[in-house]
Amino acid sequence: MPAKQLQVIVVGGSLGGLFAGIVFKRLGHAVRIFERNPTPLLHDQGAGIVAGGDAQAFFSKYDRTHHAIAVPSKLRHYLDKDGNQIHRENTTQQMTSWDLLYHLLRANFDGVESDYCEVPPPAPSDGSGSYEYGHMVHDVRDGGDGKVEVEFEDRDGKKSSESVDMLIGSDGASSTLRKILLPEVQREYAGYVAWRGTVPEDEVSTAAKEAFVEKFAFYHSEGVQILSYIIPGKNGSLEVGNRLVNYVWYCNYPQYSEEYRELMTDSDGHRHHTTLPVGKMRPEIWNQQKEYAKKILPPQFAEIVKKTKQPFIQAITDVLSPRNSFFEGKVLLIGDAVAGFRPHTAASTSQAAFDALMLDELMRGEIDNDQWQEKTMDYARKMQRRGVEMGQRSQFGHHPLSR
Repeated sequence: MPAKQLQVIVVGGSLGGLFAGIVFKRLGHAVRIFERNPTPLLHDQGAGIVAGGDAQAFFSKYDRTHHAIAVPSKLRHYLDKDGNQIHRENTTQQMTSWDLLYHLLRANFDGVESDYCEVPPPAPSDGSGSYEYGHMVHDVRDGGDGKVEVEFEDRDGKKSSESVDMLIGSDGASSTLRKILLPEVQREYAGYVAWRGTVPEDEVSTAAKEAFVEKFAFYHSEGVQILSYIIPGKNGSLEVGNRLVNYVWYCNYPQYSEEYRELMTDSDGHRHHTTLPVGKMRPEIWNQQKEYAKKILPPQFAEIVKKTKQPFIQAITDVLSPRNSFFEGKVLLIGDAVAGFRPHTAASTSQAAFDALMLDELMRGEIDNDQWQEKTMDYARKMQRRGVEMGQRSQFGHHPLSR
């Protein structure tokens, strides 16, 4: 156990919050994760993730389940409109899924049982960890004497205040904590969306398997990019035939257009600003998009779009905080709460993992707060800028492999 056990609250219970929670718990501290979602488990949207080096490093260091996390993609290649390969790069990348990582992290943090993995036993040196859903933070202030005062509301509507040693904000690109601390920092729509979905590997044709299985496939045309790769299947299965074909299809929609308004209005008539969730897409919108896919995409891509049963839409946005440390380092922002990357970077999960690894170094005294800020903000600024450049070229410029 540490010389002094710190009382820590982490705001946000998705991957970034769990990364941070595990770091503090392994260092012997008492950690509470506050997740605003009203259910004990976050629900998977079916999203694929590129497991970058920092994410792999985090799991290598902290995951006691020892479960494999990714499907290897051994080739990166580009198709033309007819589905023929026009360029290839022999690059190996690791592809995973949000739901597999989430359940592995929950098993490590608070011992949640699932069909994804066995729950590892705790170590004597571990601190404590609790995952408290339905909790909303309303205010934070410097409490003096090295403490932070956090005002919040629990799932029963009871309002409370806690005094803690550290507060970590990992509540996403629309971070409530960041809005409290820096209300002038706004998340802005970039002018296009990502249509996302998955199809079981055993339901696609031979031609589609040849294009996508253990390959990172792309197609570019004017104002359109689509990519696909294989991710773990049900309960994190990595077995051939049981995995999923995941895709991301970028399409442009001007912010104030009628088309964009209709797109983000769900089957109940509710308008969404950042994500149209699984199960809420209007049938006429989806049927229209499938017809569009048939007209403009290579046949392998059009096939997986057509066979998707649970599509969802993610509006592409930009946000970058000018700083991530407050109240002399007692309040820190990490992951998307600092910088929301466009998905082209495939780096959002890696950013959260990197920030958590740097938290470990900070709490061990290997770096100081100034160094932590420099390292994490440098990562955030560089990758956020890179994402904007990639997205602008893809959607509003000319990609050299556009066909």
